[in-house]
Amino acid sequence: MRRRRGSIVIEAAMLIPLMILLFLGLVEFARVGWIYFTAQKMLYTFARYVGTQQGVNLCDASDLSILQARNLALTGTTDNSQDPILAGLTAESFQLRAERLDPDSGEIAECDCSATGCDSGQGGRPPDFISARFSDGVSVVLRIPLIPTDPIILRPQVRVPYGGT
Repeated sequence: MRRRRGSIVIEAAMLIPLMILLFLGLVEFARVGWIYFTAQKMLYTFARYVGTQQGVNLCDASDLSILQARNLALTGTTDNSQDPILAGLTAESFQLRAERLDPDSGEIAECDCSATGCDSGQGGRPPDFISARFSDGVSVVLRIPLIPTDPIILRPQVRVPYGGT
């Protein structure tokens, strides 16, 4: 009986650290998933806000609606009065791209800023879609004890139809 009790203690001593490491890995996996989902929701908020505003000049990055959309996605307020939702991101991290569906090929391509493109200031037609992404992605460092890791770069992208409510 004593031999058996000793082997149980040894087995537990070997298994408990592995179980803790597995648990911490699962927590980190969930954290990365949450960060990815949050980043994707930020991009959706940015693209949807720009896509539903009237009179937005998509060819001017300093347009008030685009600046408000960046601040709304970044902090939850249009006046940038709160801290960023995700650390490490700035308003300049958000990239906007106007896109149009080519009726001949059926492919979506970037809409250029010209009178024949999507520049409304020069009489261009509005785009069909607004695409948003982060310029450098979102960097996440896994925090698992005793295991060194390189940062993971998450690169979510969102495409929403232009116009509507």
